[in-house]
Parts: sequence; C-alpha cells; structure tokens
Amino acid sequence: MKRCAWARTPLSVAYHDAEWGVPVHDDRVLFEFLTLEGAQAGLSWETILRKRAAYRDAFEGFDPARVARYTPARCRSLLRNAGIVRNRLKIESTVTNARAFLAVQHESGSFEAFLWQFVGGKPRVNRWRSAGQLPSSSELSDALSRELKRRGFRFVGTTICYAFMQAVGVVNDHATACFRYRSCAGG
Repeated sequence: MKRCAWARTPLSVAYHDAEWGVPVHDDRVLFEFLTLEGAQAGLSWETILRKRAAYRDAFEGFDPARVARYTPARCRSLLRNAGIVRNRLKIESTVTNARAFLAVQHESGSFEAFLWQFVGGKPRVNRWRSAGQLPSSSELSDALSRELKRRGFRFVGTTICYAFMQAVGVVNDHATACFRYRSCAGG
C-alpha cells in the first residue's frame, strides 16, 4: 500500500491514513486543527501529534465557546502545562482565535460554511506525484490568511493556512499514487 512519503512513523501513518486530507465539516474539529496548526509553527507535526491529547484536555475538547472565556490567569496556568507547547503567544492566540471563530460562526452560520466557500464547497484536488512538488502556500492560502487576519485571528499566516487546508481536506494534497488520494477527493 502506497502512502504519502511524509507518513513514516507509527503516529504519522495513523494520522495520514485516518485523518489527513479528509474533508472536515464539523466546526469543533476545524477549530482543533486551526489551533494545532498554529501551535505547530516552528515545530514538527509529529511533536504536535504527540501533544494532541493534552491539547484536547487543556482546551476543553476544542469548544470555542469555552476557550473564548479563558482569562489571562487561565492562560498563565496553561504555560505550566508540559503537555502542550508552552508558548505564551500561541496560548493567547488560541483564546483570541476562539473569539474570532465565534464571530465567524455568528456571521456565516458556521465556520465550516465560511471556510468551504473559498473552494465552492468541494475540495481542491491537486495532482502531485511527489512530496517535492507540494507547495507551502498558494493563492488560496494567501486569501484565507488575509481574511482570517482581517477578522482578528492570529497565527494564521499563509503557510499555516495551507497546512490547515491540507489537514481538513479543503485541499487534497495526497500524492496521486497514495491509497488515500481518491477517497479524499470527494468532499
């Protein structure tokens, strides 16, 4: 069975096979991936996958309404949580992003509706043959990044947005020879 070349460890293989590139239409899961992609900035995705359970616990199952109510004291307490990335700016951005996320939900009905309108409701299916062909950003991630920043989100640069879109299946970047390529193309 062929996989994308980056899936090499047991943890990354499990993530690749079950989640990466699968179109997500659940707002809580979208908030989770937006948070995790921001936390990953400057680190390996493997590190974030190892810390994922602790993130779910620290941020109450990625419930944006609960996270939006976090106080500065709660953020300071999270700096002592060895299970997550203990970076003040990343922790504070999760709270800021939760508030912005709720505003998008209020305006658009759901974050899912807001996000998927960037691709007309269907995944953008690329046809990469190797990992070397994968871009780190695109015009689409540039547009999403600009719009999220305009709405007050943080840690949403174009590279983070591209990784987010790959993770939640807005962009299908499985290699064409990967066994997940076709199954993630539908939306």
